[in-house]
Amino acid sequence: MSTAIKISTKIANEAKITAKITRRSMAGQIEYWAGIGKIAEDNPDLSFLVIKDILLGREQLEAGLGTPYVFEEGD
Repeated sequence: MSTAIKISTKIANEAKITAKITRRSMAGQIEYWAGIGKIAEDNPDLSFLVIKDILLGREQLEAGLGTPYVFEEGD
């Protein structure tokens, strides 16, 4: 389900340009920015690169491309 929202022309134009580079839709780009912003607000001690790496790791695990680290196993 989608909801129409109003955003500034400046943000819309920036999203349109960035979306082309990242191969996302304009809406997808704005959702990506919003998601990163929400995580950053909830975790102010994490940098953007750390957040991005955590999200990438989660996606890799869901795709079966890695194994989760289990603390204190194998020590």
